[in-house]
Amino acid sequence: MKPVSISRNELSDFLASIERRAFKQAMFAVKNRDVALDAVQDAMMKLSEKYSARPASEWPMLFQRILQNTIRDSFRRSKVRSLWMSLFSSFVSDDDDETDPLDIISASSEYKSSSSPQQQIEQSQLLGIIETEIEKLPTRQREAFLMRYWEEMDISETALAMGCSEGSVKTHCSRATHTLAAALKAKGIAL
Repeated sequence: MKPVSISRNELSDFLASIERRAFKQAMFAVKNRDVALDAVQDAMMKLSEKYSARPASEWPMLFQRILQNTIRDSFRRSKVRSLWMSLFSSFVSDDDDETDPLDIISASSEYKSSSSPQQQIEQSQLLGIIETEIEKLPTRQREAFLMRYWEEMDISETALAMGCSEGSVKTHCSRATHTLAAALKAKGIAL
């Protein structure tokens, strides 16, 4: 296989062109501006470091895969962090937003979160169910769904990134939304 000659400007232009959409996608997924920015930056760095020599036509799909993995990693880190924070939450006072619980472990005031444990569990379960159902979708349906509805790419952009026709993108998206709606409805979830 002949190595592909890619200019730095070409990669920079590609990253600049997807930056806004990638941030929206990450923001939708993680609902935290800083975490979303970190996820996009990490995905861009990984693409630059590991895949910049690949043909430019492969970058959209590679970037999407990297970004989705980075978002999943942030959920995993958040889950672990939340577990430890909840264990130490009774040591944090209500008026102190930025104190590390390990710094004040001897304190005894109770911490009251903005949502009840019941609400946190329900939200976590709902997100877990949705994520699980998205993961169950066939690969092409999942890719089309995420690009169209999370990344807000139009049909032609999605078709180009997936290497298929616009009709195929429409079919994949339609099947994905119907499958997700049916799966969630079967679990008693209406969005």
